[in-house]
Amino acid sequence: MEYLIIFLAKIIEVSLSTIRTVFITKGKKGYVALLGFVEVLIWLKVVSVVIIGVSEDPYKMLVYAIGFSFGNYIGLWLESKLAIGLVTIQVVVDEAVGHSLAECLRSKKVGVTIMQGEGMHTNKNILILHVKRKEKNKVVDCIEAEVENALITVSDVQLVHGGFGLLKK
Repeated sequence: MEYLIIFLAKIIEVSLSTIRTVFITKGKKGYVALLGFVEVLIWLKVVSVVIIGVSEDPYKMLVYAIGFSFGNYIGLWLESKLAIGLVTIQVVVDEAVGHSLAECLRSKKVGVTIMQGEGMHTNKNILILHVKRKEKNKVVDCIEAEVENALITVSDVQLVHGGFGLLKK
């Protein structure tokens, strides 16, 4: 039973640590403080249980390490499900389809900025979109359905002020 408690507590602690790290990058100070407090409480309890009996029961170290590994995996999985924050999507397409793609995206309430560019052989349109991470896959799927050979890049964004549908107050 002690092994299970060590294992589960370590999973919870490391998962919280992973999510806390994401909140740090997003500037969510209140959540960071709360998660850090809970994380340290769990860590202190688990470490004290493992260290006190490790000489007589080295399997505690193994369970601790396995819990750490699972905690990283579960923490990243949880973070991807929370999909906190924004991303910038840049789309490079032939000039002939850039404006129609932009209009299609705008009809779906996605803000789009179009810039002109030059490729090796043709003129290009560069579409810049800032969207919520939860919407990223839907928007990328829409782009791929409309334009076959679009170059699509996605980057995390820390903060956006203004913009269509993204106004921070």
